Amino acid sequence: MMHHHVLTQRSRSMLLSVRILYDATKEWGIKVERVEIKDVKLPSSLQRAMAAEAEAAREARAKVVAAEGEMNASRALKEAAVIMSDSPAALQLRYLQTLSHVAAEKNSTIIFPIPVEFSALLSRS
Repeated sequence: MMHHHVLTQRSRSMLLSVRILYDATKEWGIKVERVEIKDVKLPSSLQRAMAAEAEAAREARAKVVAAEGEMNASRALKEAAVIMSDSPAALQLRYLQTLSHVAAEKNSTIIFPIPVEFSALLSRS
């Protein structure tokens, strides 16, 4: 926002300069049509403030993008859970795929989850 303000003020300064020069020189037959400001030297403190503002804006946009990604991933996981809950075979297939993936990695420990039905049988005994 600060950067936009500086550029806007630059444009206003150019317009004001044209008016002042035009009024001052019109009696001499000179018509000033345009004034161009080629460079603006900003104090280092203002440059740092503008850089910090731009960085904060980039970080805010990155957080929004990350949050949207998390939201989309959550929706996809929810849909997958609904589909898997309707099909025990799909859940079993996913279980086997996970075991295959874990076995392919060089792990020294593999944890096998116990199906809920099996743990219910164990608790009865």
